[in-house]
Amino acid sequence: MRVLITTDSFPPGCGGSGWSTYELARGLGANGHEVTIVHLRAGARGTRQRSYEGLPVAERGVFAPSLPFVRNYFKNERSCRRLVPILYRTIAEGRFDVVHAQHVLSSPPSIAAARAAKVPVVCTVRDYWPVCYWSDLIHDPRIAALCPACGGAAMRRCIRPRAGAAWPLALPMVPYMAANLRRKRAALAGAGAVIAVSSVLARDLRIRAPELANTRIETIPNPVDLDLITGAPRREHPLGGRPYAIYAGKLARNKGTSFLIPAIGRARLPWPLVVVGDGPQRAQIAREAAACGHEVRLLGWLERMETLNWLAHASLVIFPSHGPESLSRVLLESSALGRPIAAMDTGGTRDIIVDGQTGLLAADLEGFVSAIGRLVADRPFADALGTRAAAFVRDRFDARRVAARVEALYRELRP
Repeated sequence: MRVLITTDSFPPGCGGSGWSTYELARGLGANGHEVTIVHLRAGARGTRQRSYEGLPVAERGVFAPSLPFVRNYFKNERSCRRLVPILYRTIAEGRFDVVHAQHVLSSPPSIAAARAAKVPVVCTVRDYWPVCYWSDLIHDPRIAALCPACGGAAMRRCIRPRAGAAWPLALPMVPYMAANLRRKRAALAGAGAVIAVSSVLARDLRIRAPELANTRIETIPNPVDLDLITGAPRREHPLGGRPYAIYAGKLARNKGTSFLIPAIGRARLPWPLVVVGDGPQRAQIAREAAACGHEVRLLGWLERMETLNWLAHASLVIFPSHGPESLSRVLLESSALGRPIAAMDTGGTRDIIVDGQTGLLAADLEGFVSAIGRLVADRPFADALGTRAAAFVRDRFDARRVAARVEALYRELRP
């Protein structure tokens, strides 16, 4: 089949969602399909053709100013109208058999263009953009409280902590926010099938998006190129053989990074903590680390293979996120590398970690501290968790297996 993948994020400069898209494309290619990528880049300008690891990539900039709400309007309503005819021509001229959209910017115009071209279209949902204006279900980012349900009253509440002192001026935007969500849901309902990357995300789409009541929703996880991750040449141990714990990801409240230093302090972690990533809480973490005297290495964002090397040599992976994780790539890659993991029980994390079998899950900070302490104290148990985690991920998340499931869905949708 000739497959067109449209995406908001793609390597080399991208986060986990972009790497998941790339590994899906590679998996489909390895199964004999001809894959082309259209990468829509919000905030960029112009177009260009490039290739990444043998995959043809057509980049197209999408104007999106940085001003809140205005940016969302340009990324959604305005860009959708402009992109539908462009994507329609791409689909028709390329004679594609199926279109697979990946993210919020790409999905609505891709669905409309594919339907106009009478080509089956699938959409993968990797976060909460169809059911939350902010895409994260966080009701109050100051405490990472989850929103029970969306609506006008809830939007008025959640806009206040985000807008700060200017929140009264933002209240007139609530009708736009509600309409924006309705339009995105209506667009998504036009897909032949929606792929949710975790069981919890699939459940939330069914519960929180009534527009999708008659839409086929499949749970198919993000793919992981296990051969690349486990077969990459190992570099030298980054700390010369010293044990260390690691956190990798954005340093933001919904990722639970405000728990990092208190948790390792209460658990009396005997090793350094390595932090790979950056974000608004970096300065707070640095202050807390200095105050408690624990050795914490803040490395910022690293190139992917360097991050994998740090993960591969870690004695413990700490995952404090208490936002609604859809399906964490850090957990997938850490598990593939056989690392012991202590994680907060949130969102789709249970799809990766079976508590007590492939890692330890905690419901609150006290349980999280206890999990860290247990994995530090009982190394044979920790190693056994890591071994089972690697086998579990290989069985369920290997890119070739996931690509085969996606391919089967394509075939079912083709006339």
